[in-house]
Amino acid sequence: MYSPANAGTLSGSFYADPNSSVKRWLAANPNDSRAPLIASRIGSQPQGKWFATYNPSTVQSEVSAYVGAANAANQIPLLIPYMVPNRDCGGASAGGAPTYSAYNTWAQSFANGLGNRTAVILLEPDSLALQTCLSASEKATRNSSLSFAVNAIKSVNPNARVYLDAGHSAWNSATDTASRLVAAGVGNSAGFYSNLSNFRWTADEINFGRNVLNAIGNSALHQVIDVSRNGRGPAGSEWCDPAGRGTGVAPTTNTGESTVDAVVWAKPPGEADGCAAGAGTFVPDLAYQLALNGVGPTSSPSISPSASPSVSPSVSPSNPVGGCVVAYRVDSQWQNGFTATVTITNRGPAISSWTLTFGFPGSQQVTNAWNAQVTQAGSQVTARDAGWNGPIASNGTASFGFQASYGGSNGPASGFKLNGAACN
Repeated sequence: MYSPANAGTLSGSFYADPNSSVKRWLAANPNDSRAPLIASRIGSQPQGKWFATYNPSTVQSEVSAYVGAANAANQIPLLIPYMVPNRDCGGASAGGAPTYSAYNTWAQSFANGLGNRTAVILLEPDSLALQTCLSASEKATRNSSLSFAVNAIKSVNPNARVYLDAGHSAWNSATDTASRLVAAGVGNSAGFYSNLSNFRWTADEINFGRNVLNAIGNSALHQVIDVSRNGRGPAGSEWCDPAGRGTGVAPTTNTGESTVDAVVWAKPPGEADGCAAGAGTFVPDLAYQLALNGVGPTSSPSISPSASPSVSPSVSPSNPVGGCVVAYRVDSQWQNGFTATVTITNRGPAISSWTLTFGFPGSQQVTNAWNAQVTQAGSQVTARDAGWNGPIASNGTASFGFQASYGGSNGPASGFKLNGAACN
């Protein structure tokens, strides 16, 4: 049972919709060679539900059905209404309600379906960050409608958490973003979200969010960050289905950041931005590449800070001849938290499974891992292969990643041993 959201807090787990586009594709393609990886890395995770089709007569029932299913699972629904007129300034996701009057009616119907339990709403992506196509009067009209939508949602469901669009850290300045948010009535909402459908590092978004909050000057407001595709960071300024990107860390309300209510998967990984296919179309090749490159979770990460592994690899040399090399890289770091990637290079003969041990110099504590089964006892960490990545050829590599908390300084891990043999 999740707790109702209080001012400045959000607790509970997000709803994983069994009717999401990735789940439908997996059900229809069980024998596809890409399916196992997509299922474990993407299909296993809760993602946002977009309401982007103008359907004034049915939107209330559609919202109610989705929220009701989340309530039945005792999980938090994540909803993304995307219906503002002239959305995306006529770009790849063009559309929306025909007029602002029609939008207000649609928004009220959307609100009427939300019930009375905790729900998270990321209101109208790009509606504030992207306004280059709007005149001053059109901006004012849009702001009025966004404010109307916030108040309609809060009036129907006081437990709803509504967040407004803040773009991302490499778009508009924090001061400009704060001004846009204030003009749209952010003071009546729970705060703002950033990086939706983008690829910016989480640490950059947290710093950006703090600067926006400082510029607004309202300590009751908080931030939500979309991390669904930022596991490898951005490809420069490219936003439309760039190659080489990866899924991010698992959605959670336990962020360890006082200003961040949640990190979420708002943009479903595998749904196109409008270049690889029509915007919102699920493309399995996109999903597979994001999963393959991802530093995000597997379907069942093994994290047990107080336990040590009870199962030893069944087949592996105890001391690889020729040694091994380990590269330890912090991918993203923020106050009290970080993600890291560990890459093993086997300089000895081929092995069929592996166990890597190492130690932290401080208070680092692993909270989540991917591509390995990770346990921790005190400062000592043990990572075992995930099965599918157990074999490492001579001069081959294997990688895994993890998310951890820390206090004070975050010094690098050391003392790496592969199957009991010390590594460089």
